[in-house]
Amino acid sequence: MLFLLQDGITNGAIYALLGLALVLVFAVTRVILIPQGEFVTYGALSYAMLATGQVPGTARLAVAMGLVAFALDLFFARRALHARLVIRSVALNIAFPMALLGLVYALVGPHTPIAVNIALALLIVAAIGLFLYRIAFQPIAHTSVLVLLIASVGCHLALQGLGLVFFGAEGLRGPALSNAAVTAGPLRFTGQSLAVYGLTVGFIIALWLFFGYTKTGKALRATAVNRLGARLVGIRTTLSGQIAFLLASVIGAISGILIVPITTLYYDTGFLIGLKGFIAAIIGGLVSYPLTAVAAIVVGIVEAFSSFYASNFKEVIVFTLILPVLVLRSLAAPQVEEEKD
Repeated sequence: MLFLLQDGITNGAIYALLGLALVLVFAVTRVILIPQGEFVTYGALSYAMLATGQVPGTARLAVAMGLVAFALDLFFARRALHARLVIRSVALNIAFPMALLGLVYALVGPHTPIAVNIALALLIVAAIGLFLYRIAFQPIAHTSVLVLLIASVGCHLALQGLGLVFFGAEGLRGPALSNAAVTAGPLRFTGQSLAVYGLTVGFIIALWLFFGYTKTGKALRATAVNRLGARLVGIRTTLSGQIAFLLASVIGAISGILIVPITTLYYDTGFLIGLKGFIAAIIGGLVSYPLTAVAAIVVGIVEAFSSFYASNFKEVIVFTLILPVLVLRSLAAPQVEEEKD
């Protein structure tokens, strides 16, 4: 019983990170980030490939996406093009991903320290997340939530297909962050599980400090509360969206790196993991960070007990958790009468 509870809390900690990322992105940009699972997969499998001394295809994808973002910058600014804008765009969209690719080729190897491989994987996925927003969502940022959702689904399908190209159909596992273990009564905590707990708590505290005590964090909060009001007081909502996607991609990559030493991941595994974070985000109403974190722990515990007592129906039981929440929210929502012709 205690072992199942421990396993559920470990999984729930991962889902909490993903749920927080989904809430952050939706609050700032109104995008329901379906590709969050791909950030998990890309981070995990890029780390696993770097650990074996191979250059992941995601590094080259970041360069390609940077070139597309550069072309879009020139297209949208074609009527007011000036040297400063071009230099800034070249630095961000071309120089940065090319330097990152060169760094990967320079440092990759079977004996590269784990910390270096983690840093490279995080940088690669962060670049992909940033360019994904600039290419797919920034040009349509002012459209409806439905249009943004359709674009999100399209990005998910594209990134999942590219994941099959980059990583193949075979699963990969990465080296553990720590091989240490601690025994407390009947429970045994591995170094990897302790890293999951520590990084999850640390990331939640860091986000709290970021949103509460930094100008950038307060700007993101203002954008989430009132996008038009934020623009009127001089906050660049476009930059807020880029930062939100950057944070979400880093959170997804960290989650993947924490998972891949524990279980074998495939190119499409991240989607299912991201969906469980999405359940937690829905329970939190896509607005509440604390409720999302608590819901994620509950989802992880339910999944652990379901896998033991009813393994064939594990996914069904987990995803059924969302139904009573949706029913309660629909009952609590004010009724809107349809207009008659």
